[in-house]
Amino acid sequence: MAEPVFFDQGARVAVLTTQPLDRMLTYRAPEGGCWQGAFVEVPLGPRKVMGVIWGPGETGFDAAKLRAVIRVLDLAPMRPEMAAFLTRVGDYTLTPMPQMLRLATRAPGLTDPPSMQKVYRRGGEVPARMTDARRRVIETLDDYGGLAFTLSELAGMAGVSTSVIKGLVGQGAVREEESPRDLPYPRLDPDAPGKTLTGDQAVAAKVLRDGIAAGVYGTTLLRGVTGSGKTEVYLEAVAACLARGRQALVLLPEIALTSEFLTRVEARFGARPAEWHSGVTMTERRRLWRMAGEGAAPLVVGARSALFLPFRDLGLVVVDEEHDQSYKQEDGVLYSARDMAVLRASLTDAQVVLASATPSLESWANAEAGKYRRLDLTARFGAAVMPEMRAIDMRVEDLPGDRWISPTLQAAVGARIAKGEQALLFLNRRGYAPVTICRACGHQIGCDHCDARMVEHRFLKRLVCHQCGETRPMPDACPSCEAEGRLAPVGPGVERLAEEVAGLFPEARLAVLSSDLFGSARALKEMIDRIAAGGADIVIGTQMVAKGHNFPHLTLVGVIDADLGLQGSDLRAAEKTFQLLRQVAGRAGRVETPGLALMQTFQLEHPVIRAILSGDEEGFWRAEAAERKAAGVPPYGRLAGVVISASTAEAAFDLGNALARADGPLRQVGAQVYGPAPAPIARVRGRHRVRLLVKAAKDVAIQPALRAWVGQFTPKGDTRLSVDIDPQSFY
Repeated sequence: MAEPVFFDQGARVAVLTTQPLDRMLTYRAPEGGCWQGAFVEVPLGPRKVMGVIWGPGETGFDAAKLRAVIRVLDLAPMRPEMAAFLTRVGDYTLTPMPQMLRLATRAPGLTDPPSMQKVYRRGGEVPARMTDARRRVIETLDDYGGLAFTLSELAGMAGVSTSVIKGLVGQGAVREEESPRDLPYPRLDPDAPGKTLTGDQAVAAKVLRDGIAAGVYGTTLLRGVTGSGKTEVYLEAVAACLARGRQALVLLPEIALTSEFLTRVEARFGARPAEWHSGVTMTERRRLWRMAGEGAAPLVVGARSALFLPFRDLGLVVVDEEHDQSYKQEDGVLYSARDMAVLRASLTDAQVVLASATPSLESWANAEAGKYRRLDLTARFGAAVMPEMRAIDMRVEDLPGDRWISPTLQAAVGARIAKGEQALLFLNRRGYAPVTICRACGHQIGCDHCDARMVEHRFLKRLVCHQCGETRPMPDACPSCEAEGRLAPVGPGVERLAEEVAGLFPEARLAVLSSDLFGSARALKEMIDRIAAGGADIVIGTQMVAKGHNFPHLTLVGVIDADLGLQGSDLRAAEKTFQLLRQVAGRAGRVETPGLALMQTFQLEHPVIRAILSGDEEGFWRAEAAERKAAGVPPYGRLAGVVISASTAEAAFDLGNALARADGPLRQVGAQVYGPAPAPIARVRGRHRVRLLVKAAKDVAIQPALRAWVGQFTPKGDTRLSVDIDPQSFY
């Protein structure tokens, strides 16, 4: 989009709406005219819908037939660079523009007229009489860290009537105040002193500050070993950005990390930044969306979708833990927030910082090729040193078939506990057991809606499908042969591991960190704080323990099954395993006491295991890069996944086979089609799934060929087709 233009009253204007239409709609500009980029309300049939003035409207038909824009909304207009960003992301991911606009306007009440609405926060008093309904209101407010709710929103989330909330207001337990929707966020002081930086920290911070000062686009890979102080370094870049009056965005991969990070930001800049993630109330989302567009939200901390906020002057994007898989959106608009952050910054002359202890191979390769600047932090902050890495060869350990903690690891845990230190046992499997089998007939309990086994969650006393979320009580008898008392768990999950630990160390205080076990962000934060304060001797956790938590008393990490992620056909299996195990090991010894990481493995000679033990990270990346380059796969080739789903397998395969036969547009650019084949999980939520994979050379612009290829067919009935550019998962 060019520089915005003004359209006089009655002029033809093209409006992009959020409705699922295949084209722009032409309207007459409203009384007083409107600017290109203005958010407007327009008539569509009997309804009123939201849209954006995208440019001049179509001609060649009678203007008298045109309907007029109803009104221009009281919102900051969409800036040209934001319109260009949405267009580029839509073109890259093959996403229709109405769907892109929906992604960029995910805040409620944007079409509401300005008004001072009452909102509700936690008050300081305790009600004279506590009922279940009142407790739910207070717990809801506490869970959201003091954020504001509208009356109906709070009542709905707490499951109470509005009179319950009004009663709590009267007792001072809930505070009623004017809506903050149009209030700017507190000023953050960029001149407030941060922590004293040492050595390569100070060098890296200066490079980032200089990049901000230059006011031009650039991407930096900030690679630092776990505990090296990457956060303090990129906060210096944030300070430099704020000092220039520009806005900054910090993306985090996990909502559980948000609270600790916000505390660090407040300590650094004297005020809390704005937040954007699933734990933020709708009232705050609406406020932040409006304030970002007006430039009144100087720093935003958020999840991947925060990248689509309408920033007025975005000068810095930080992608923390840039390797994390959660930056890839797996439904709706299938985009990588890491890659799109680089695109967005290039359109606003902003800097990007990609921070990680274990970078993605894509970022490593871009740094090797000179596309990204690379800064390394090679030492831990202060007196801390990197943990010693050792392997436990499970082929020589004497271990019963129903136990998973080797004698060597058991002895190491006992020794650490005896010294008053903490140990972490890591197993990347939620629940009690991944399979429940009948010892009478061999039946394995599966989900009725998916081709997946149901996972026993003994703490919840239920079976859970990790694909669709279906749950059912744990049965007493086999669903197939009806034999009673013959159901047995097969394999370990973290809950079963906790049971084993309790038997081995009956006096130890245990804490289990798994996403299934916490009903709210507050409950998870309280557990993390308790562990960090020394309130547990042994921590048992899934991959969520690998994501940036700092447990100062933790000196031993034991990986129960280091080989788990090396199975399967995922082209990134080695990379993901290397990253995860290095991140988990990095939880140990983050203060003065040296740490130790022990990995139980049956594959001591595996290249990934050898690379982790030797610490030769660069050697691992070079070897992995050579294999990918030889195979012509990312980051040295292009891949696109096509998933077809339907209520019957026949319908899905019919479309898949038709696509495979009509691959002319792809062959013209030298691309190859593999499949169709049943997806590894061939049925999810009752729908059968078929996959095709398209492979092309790195320099091929694959999107136009893909668009022409899939455009030859219109899925019939309930058949659905989605295209995933640069797929991260292949299930």
